Order: sequence, then structure tokens, then C-alpha cells
Amino acid sequence: MRKVLIYVDTREVSSNVIEHFKQYDCDIEKKMLLYGDFMVSDRVCIERKTAQDFLSSIIDKRLFLQLKDMKENYDKPILLIEGNDLYGRLHPNVVRGALAAIALDFKVPVIWTRDVAETAGIIYWIARREQFQENRTISYIEKKKASSIKEQQELIVHGLPGVSIIRARSLLKHFKTPEKIFNATEKELADAKNIGKVTAKKIKKVLTSKYE
Repeated sequence: MRKVLIYVDTREVSSNVIEHFKQYDCDIEKKMLLYGDFMVSDRVCIERKTAQDFLSSIIDKRLFLQLKDMKENYDKPILLIEGNDLYGRLHPNVVRGALAAIALDFKVPVIWTRDVAETAGIIYWIARREQFQENRTISYIEKKKASSIKEQQELIVHGLPGVSIIRARSLLKHFKTPEKIFNATEKELADAKNIGKVTAKKIKKVLTSKYE
């Protein structure tokens, strides 16, 4: 019987989350993820931050860049904040403003956990729900190891805004070649599986905007 599979970013190894995954029936693979700290399906990635790292990422604006990248590459990104000591370094209104932006501007759900053990449990159950109940796939491809023409085509299309590897494959199956994707109209792109009007608009904007 297959197990839940969770991809863990190599930079999360020192966080001790992996140790707590051992109590669950799951397989863990350490990868250098491009976005987020945990990948649990083709549409869900999770960015984990301790309370202190969350505050630091607000100060250096890293948080909002990470959320933007996650939104462009996953349909359902999640921000997980571990701990509750949020008001030591920043004015409460700054933190509240950031949380409001996450909810309203980025539309990314925030999950709060008490400690690393609870973090592992939440991630496991999200992965289990995605892979078993929702029947979602999980796949990983490394840019530096793309060798076949098929992989190169996937990565070319994956470079478009809002296009995950899964969406790249859907586009290639629909249009057959990257050239036809680049030449497609916005409506033709929107009609492809898993794309929609918002992503189609982003793709055409990038492909038709003048390089400055």
C-alpha cells in the first residue's frame, strides 16, 4: 500500500521537522525546492516560518516575494507560522498590516502551530488529504538535470508566470509544441486545462511586453 510522500527542502533539515515525521506513515524526500519548504501535491506547497523568522521576513520584505512566487507556481500555497511570539520586535500594527496583506492581497491561508511537532502533524494531514482523498499527484523536476527534449520543453513552459510543472504539461498536451503555446491567443490559452483567464492573461503579458 502506498504511503504519503512529502518533499522537504534541504534547508529545512536542521529544523527537526523530519524527526517528527517519523511517527507518521509517510516517505520523506529531501530536495532543493524552488518554492516553499514542503511540497505535498501538484497544487499545494507550504512555507514554514517560526514566529521570529516571520517578523524578520516582514522587515526585509522577503515574505512578500516568497508569497508571490508561490502564488505564481501553485494553485493553493499555504503559509505556516510556528509559535505565537509575534509582537516583540515590531509594532503590532505592522504585523497586523502584513497579515491583512497576506489574506486580502495574496489570498494565502495562514495556519498557526504551537511547535515543530504540531507543524509536522499538520503538514502530514494536508499531504494525506491531497494525495489520498483528493487523488492529487506530486512530482519534482530539477532544472539543472533536464536532459531530454521533453524535459527541456516542460522547463521552457514552466518559466512562464503562474505555470507550475503540472500546468506546463497540460499546456504541452493541449498545444503539442512550445511554439504553439507562445503563439496562442489569450482565449486559446484560457481554454487549456488547468489554466484559466487569470493565468492566460499573465502569460500573454510576458510574451507580448517589450523588453526594457
